[in-house]
Amino acid sequence: MRNFNIRFVVLLIIIVVGLLISSIAFGNPAVHAQQPTVAVATVTGTPEGPTARVNSDREQINVRSGPKTSYDLIGVLVAGQVVPAYGKSASGEWIQIAYAGVSGGVAWVYSPLVTVIRAGELPIIEPPPFPTPRITSTVNATLAAEFIEEIPATRLPTFTAPPPLIIPTFESPTEGLATGNFPMGLVIAILGFIGMFGALISLFRRR
Repeated sequence: MRNFNIRFVVLLIIIVVGLLISSIAFGNPAVHAQQPTVAVATVTGTPEGPTARVNSDREQINVRSGPKTSYDLIGVLVAGQVVPAYGKSASGEWIQIAYAGVSGGVAWVYSPLVTVIRAGELPIIEPPPFPTPRITSTVNATLAAEFIEEIPATRLPTFTAPPPLIIPTFESPTEGLATGNFPMGLVIAILGFIGMFGALISLFRRR
């Protein structure tokens, strides 16, 4: 009888120990799922006041430091993203928004690419000054002089005046007659006439 009680007690102890071990093993099962290694985005409430929402037909839009494409590109917004809107440019083509991570915490987006919600009448905000160029281009005067080709002066032809024109003068026949000089042309004409007249006479005599 005594041996039976001892066996019963040992069996009871084994059962209790087994139950304790099983409760410890299965009460808090180990989690084998992969844990995220990056921060999980938290859901924040909708900002109060005017907001600008990126149109859904755009995958992303550019965010600039001022209300012109000549300002620096400082970031992007994705489709459907909603940000607070503070104001607009004088032309109304650009909207000033809240943009964390930049100087002043504000930036500009092109208004046709966003939809302004609960805007009322956005105030006009003066644009920031243009950013100074990062690199100032300079020209080395010595280097530039090597590429300047000196063109020699062209010698123009000299002009020599022609000698004076001498126009010959002829005496008129009347002047020769007046001075007593008989013109030789008239003498030749008279002799020719006499010769022709003599030739005619000889021709008629032969007949």
